Formats: sequence, structure tokens, C-alpha cells
Amino acid sequence: MLIKDWMTKDPVTITEDTSLIKAIHIMKEHRFRRLPVVSQGKLVGLVTDRDLKEASPSKATTLDVHELYYLLAELQVSEIMARNLITICQDDTVERGAQLMLEHTISGLPVLDAEGSLVGIITQSDIFRAFIHITGVLEGGTQVGLRLEYHPGDLKGVADLLRQKGGELVSLLTYYRVPGENRGEVYFRVKGLSAEAVAAIQAELARRFEIIYVIPEGGP
Repeated sequence: MLIKDWMTKDPVTITEDTSLIKAIHIMKEHRFRRLPVVSQGKLVGLVTDRDLKEASPSKATTLDVHELYYLLAELQVSEIMARNLITICQDDTVERGAQLMLEHTISGLPVLDAEGSLVGIITQSDIFRAFIHITGVLEGGTQVGLRLEYHPGDLKGVADLLRQKGGELVSLLTYYRVPGENRGEVYFRVKGLSAEAVAAIQAELARRFEIIYVIPEGGP
């Protein structure tokens, strides 16, 4: 899955001379948590809701409302924005985006095209949406988790068994707990299985593999 297929395209942006109060209004109006700062189409910085809160006077200030408004109107985002940004290319993968967010403890990434122009934003919510899509959870169905050593034809054999019992394969995920080892975990999601078919499948798989779980549609 590519970033460009899951990102928010053509994001709302601001410029370096945008006032703090205007940036606050934009974030509140659109319920954003971050605003890219651009100059001539190029990304030069990023302002987050945390940056704005930290730059705003505290509730304990002795300034009156007019002084507060003047202060916020005079302060520009160039004075508080982050400049050394972690970004990602639109042709990179969603998995890479998730890795960068996890490594750098951030919740969103500006997305650039091959020329370095800002073309989108991808956030944790977008990553979650992609994950839900690839697992097929919204399709429902029976879930089958197996722990096995990979031998030629194993995965096909399991998929064939599921189809023979009337199942329609929704998703197939594999996971190598120890990279490089020929042993891992496999997770199937299948629609259209009756209770009798699920029981027969579980009995057949138990003779050949270590079953992690079998969860019928609707739950245990």
C-alpha cells in the first residue's frame, strides 16, 4: 500500500508570516493537529497544536484580553515552527510511514512528491484506516491463526482447504517472529463458513499445524 493512496491530499497550509492567532483559528475550524508551513510550494516547517499551546500565554497571565489578542496577532509561526522535519515520499509505503512515526514518536508526516513539493499529510488515523482495510476486519468472517514452519505448498494447502469447505478468502497475513527463520505465524480471514465447516477445518488443521486460534464469525 502506497502513501499516496491513503494520505490527505492538498492539505491546508500556512506561510511563515501567518500570525499565531490565525493558525489557532484554522486548527480549531478544521480540527487539525498540525499545519504545514510552505514557501513557494516548498515545505519549510510544521506547526502543531502543541506548539501553539506552548507559545500562547498561560491562563495565569496578568495580560488583559486586548493585550493577549495583540500578542497572538503579532507573533508569527516562523518563530515557533519546527524546521528539521521528518517527511515521506508519496510513492513510499504505508508500512514505512508507520515505522517512521513509531521511531520518532510522531503522529503525522508531511508527504512530498519527487520534486520535494508538499502534496499531502499522512497521520496515525490514516495508518489505522489502512490497517483495518488490509486485515479485512470490516468484512467479518472467521479468523484462523496458525504457527508453522513454511514448506512449499503449505499456505496454498490451507487456502484450498478453506475454499473446499465453502469459504471465501478475505485476507492473508504472515508474520516472522524471528527474521530469517523459516517459521512464523499466518492469519487467515474467511467468509461464508458454516459452524460445521469451521469445526471440520479446525480438526484438519490441528493434525498438521499448531493452531493459535480459530474465531468463528461473530466471536468465540
